Amino acid sequence: MEPDIVTRNDGTQDSESGLSLRWSARLSLTTRILVVNVLAIALLAGGLFYLNNYRDRLTEERLAQARMQLTIISDALASGDVRNRDALVSQFSRHLNARLRLYAPDGTKMIDSFALAKPTYRFVDPDAEPLRKDAARMLDKTIESFVFSTQIPNFSEPANDVADEWSELVTAQQTSRAVSSVSFAPDRTPVIVAGKPLPDETGSILLTANARDITRIVRAERSSVLLVILVAATISILLSLFLARTIVRPIRKLARAAVRVRMGRSDEIAIPRMPGRRDEIGQLSRALSDMSAALRHRIDATEAFAADVSHEIKNPLASLRSALEGLERVDDPDLQRRLLDVANDDIRRIDRLINDISDASRVDAELARAKFEPIDIGNMLEQLLAAREQRTSNLGVHIAFARPAKDVAKVMGDGGRLERVFGNLLDNAVSFSPKGGLVEILATPDGDDIVIHVADQGPGVHPDQREEVFQRFHSDRPDGEAFGKHSGLGLAIAKTIVEGHQGKIHILDRAGGESGACFEIRLPKAPG
Repeated sequence: MEPDIVTRNDGTQDSESGLSLRWSARLSLTTRILVVNVLAIALLAGGLFYLNNYRDRLTEERLAQARMQLTIISDALASGDVRNRDALVSQFSRHLNARLRLYAPDGTKMIDSFALAKPTYRFVDPDAEPLRKDAARMLDKTIESFVFSTQIPNFSEPANDVADEWSELVTAQQTSRAVSSVSFAPDRTPVIVAGKPLPDETGSILLTANARDITRIVRAERSSVLLVILVAATISILLSLFLARTIVRPIRKLARAAVRVRMGRSDEIAIPRMPGRRDEIGQLSRALSDMSAALRHRIDATEAFAADVSHEIKNPLASLRSALEGLERVDDPDLQRRLLDVANDDIRRIDRLINDISDASRVDAELARAKFEPIDIGNMLEQLLAAREQRTSNLGVHIAFARPAKDVAKVMGDGGRLERVFGNLLDNAVSFSPKGGLVEILATPDGDDIVIHVADQGPGVHPDQREEVFQRFHSDRPDGEAFGKHSGLGLAIAKTIVEGHQGKIHILDRAGGESGACFEIRLPKAPG
């Protein structure tokens, strides 16, 4: 699959294949926002798995503590009077909340703290507990399965309570040190079992304790984490919905307006500008609104241009048709020759119109694709004037050009198009200047612009008409000029080219109150 290509204004292209999330292409924007925020909450839920590790560490500490306690108890029993063993065992059992059993060297049970005093713990029947305890145990099992926790066996008292039935005592006898293990009571609370041989091979001691506090601590922490996750998830979802509302709704509104504009059912349809929004959505709405207005203006201008073209071509076509029809009815050779001259003039006029119309219609598109380069306006005008002198295009009118120093008047642009602008202005100035008149050209820098003046000694342009002369097919020619010599598109094309170069063109009065028109062009100065 080929990557998506995006073309920038400067003509370069970027690939978006690395940024494309094709897997989520069918998800709505609201769903994506919710998924991203809920995913963050899911990461927070990882704290529940950390608590499982926390429980394991507590259990390890309790196992180590049980081994140390057995060591202390066994030393105490070995150093004390044998007749006081029952009292010591009962006292240790009560202080440790544990069950202590002493076994003789042959494995038979000698002392059991639960037989000496009231039991320090009792296993809870899970069937007798409330439903919330079942839910807590189910949550424990779920988390343990997700984190692949080591399986812990269930605790069970041996049917024959002798030393050899306890694996901890068997291992302790083999290793001569305290051994401990953990298992689960019926209600899935930890049961700590620790065994150790007594000194001088006088037997062994076993400690069992139901460490319910470990489960209570872990579940309390887990409840706190769950509460935090629940509150965070609620806030996150509400904020996600709010964010989606502030983003998705205006985008949908813009999309519906864009569809109505595309359908083109009414000229009154406009993209909402959302002036109250200063974020990217507001920028998008205003950009779409401006684009829609520009598109509508371009469509209106195209329709008006088409109507003007139709009108302008109809005139020479009507004249050509009349001349050709007259040829069929006229026998006089002189009259036939005049009619043929009229027909030839009309054909040349139509040809000139078609060429200028084609150029006017292409200029915008060609400028959009053109690659601008530094242009020395002084050098360009000097070459243009030399070419006009060779073609005798000035018709007896003198042209004075104050050439600026080299590289003083440089702009970024399309040389061929800018030359067309100055050629049109010079043709216009020459046609309106009297015989032997003077056309003055001046190009000077002015701040960040290059300013070019083309001034003639003709009748000038009335202030009320200074905008109209740049309209397409506007034709206000000097007295005595043959009809149809100009299409009325020259100044319109010049204005389009100048504006395509981010410049401006307008008409001023000549300095000193002299008669004539002064066309001023402002173009941005080339950088550097």
